[in-house]
Amino acid sequence: MRRIGIIGAGAWGTALAQVLRGAGHEVALWGREPDVVAGINRDHENKLFLPGVALDPAIRADRDVGAVGRDAEILLLAVPTQYLRATSRALDGVAVPVVICAKGIEAGTGALTSEILAAELPGAPIAVLSGPTFAVEVAKGLPTAVTLATRDPALGRDLVDALGTRSFRPYLGDDVVGAEIGGAVKNVMAIACGIVEGRRLGDNARGALITRGLAEMVRLAMAKGGRAETLMGLSGLGDLVLTCTATQSRNYSLGLSLGQGRALNDVVAERLSVAEGVDSAAAAAALAKRLGVDMPITDAVDAILHRGAPIDDAVAGLLSRPFRREAGPQ
Repeated sequence: MRRIGIIGAGAWGTALAQVLRGAGHEVALWGREPDVVAGINRDHENKLFLPGVALDPAIRADRDVGAVGRDAEILLLAVPTQYLRATSRALDGVAVPVVICAKGIEAGTGALTSEILAAELPGAPIAVLSGPTFAVEVAKGLPTAVTLATRDPALGRDLVDALGTRSFRPYLGDDVVGAEIGGAVKNVMAIACGIVEGRRLGDNARGALITRGLAEMVRLAMAKGGRAETLMGLSGLGDLVLTCTATQSRNYSLGLSLGQGRALNDVVAERLSVAEGVDSAAAAAALAKRLGVDMPITDAVDAILHRGAPIDDAVAGLLSRPFRREAGPQ
């Protein structure tokens, strides 16, 4: 049994708490909202973010982030990427292994999640957990496979042993950057696929968008030092297909609403959970520009979300691009 702390009592953090408690670990879960913390401790349910899932009564929720961090042998960070830096600073001094469970790129800086942690918690060994995961299915014990990426093989083996269960199956990798890029940019592509569905552009268009979106993910990952084969795995292709084809995806459903003519601010305002692709679209587009990487779909999504571009104009811009080779030198 290990003492595992999970920072972030949203749907994903709560689902991970359920999995790890089921594996026999002592689990403490930090949440920001008093009602969420009280409900988990009293009713054994996260009624706000994961309603209808009965939680193990031994899961302890706490509003003291420092206490959860200090007591843990392994720490999982499941807060949205844009809050990751501030949360890490609140954990100042933590030196136990930290598993990043967020999927995004920091707005303004273009920093990947591992880069944020390296700056804010320099004493903590880092791993990244990514892959095709809907929180409610994980919490219910349905079969799930994920990527666990770390540059330290011994740490990776230890974390796989600690986090893995019969139904929650981590596959070990060492390409942290590739896993992060896959997890972040697939959210942008899911918004694009939702827009395609909302505009009734057809399944052919969605198939093309997933494929060309994968090519953009590969180019950005390689420019940051990642490997193309990582993007063919769970944290790339697997997560991309899931979020681009399932209506329960927050990013896909947001894009669907936009494609149907709704305003971004209205869609965001009525949601409790964060769609990471909104901020990651701008961050990925800016990062790609800085690195000289061509990412036309990402640019189009960023233009729609943040620069007031009409959807039909953005689509027309993509369709008017010159014909080119599918692979190899352009």
